[in-house]
Amino acid sequence: MATELPPVEYGLAVERYLTASGLSEGSRRIYRIALGTWAWALADRPAPTGPERRRARPPVLPLALLDHPDAARRLRAAVALRGTDTDPRTLNRELSTLRAAVAWWRARGWIDGDPTTELRPLPVAEPAAAAAPLTAEQLRALFALRAPLREQTLWRLLHESGATIETVLALNTDQLDLPRRRTRPGTGRTPVRWGSGTARLLPLLIAGRADGPLFLTDRRAPSGTPAVDRCPYTGRARLSYRRAAELFTGHTRALAEAPDAGWTLRQLRQLPPGR
Repeated sequence: MATELPPVEYGLAVERYLTASGLSEGSRRIYRIALGTWAWALADRPAPTGPERRRARPPVLPLALLDHPDAARRLRAAVALRGTDTDPRTLNRELSTLRAAVAWWRARGWIDGDPTTELRPLPVAEPAAAAAPLTAEQLRALFALRAPLREQTLWRLLHESGATIETVLALNTDQLDLPRRRTRPGTGRTPVRWGSGTARLLPLLIAGRADGPLFLTDRRAPSGTPAVDRCPYTGRARLSYRRAAELFTGHTRALAEAPDAGWTLRQLRQLPPGR
């Protein structure tokens, strides 16, 4: 029986690992992005950030670089650098992904050492739900930001409705009763209602869309995405809680008392007067 030759290149080793992982295609895409990010560290180059990170092509480098005496230092430096502007939970998940891949590669004899042994998870702050609601002054500053229409609409809707983030992100365009500023009967146990700020933005957000997810990602949905979470007009996917939270925190870093943290979406969820 022919023996599979070990891959020479890091990117090919990543694909071998993901193919054998049994993960869904969507999960493999996320793992691929994470493992590709560590390739920049191993090449001693800064990794792209923001939307560019998902589109950037990682550097081509030999898998044997993981056995280089300097590999552990490069990874530690990358963790320290990314820890300044990356959510600790996200960074810890990506560290776990790298550790799992390295262990799999070592088990097959493709590499000898483990440069991840000295990497420690970053401390995670207290749950965001404990943060105080935004004050009237903070809300005015928030809604004055020059943010994309999608973010402006989501923030207004969360604040004016008092609905949970999960409920709002699960909404579809055909569930909206725009004249009555509420969701149609039968949409969840409790109707979602909104005020004038959201009412001005919703028609602009859904222009040309009669159904499908209300809030969409910037990119087309990966194959395998359920039809209920894909826009039939644009092919884009439903916006996830994780991505919505990252965007909100990123936009509000300049406004927060602790700029390295930013605000959280749960701070928007406060019931309007009279409810």
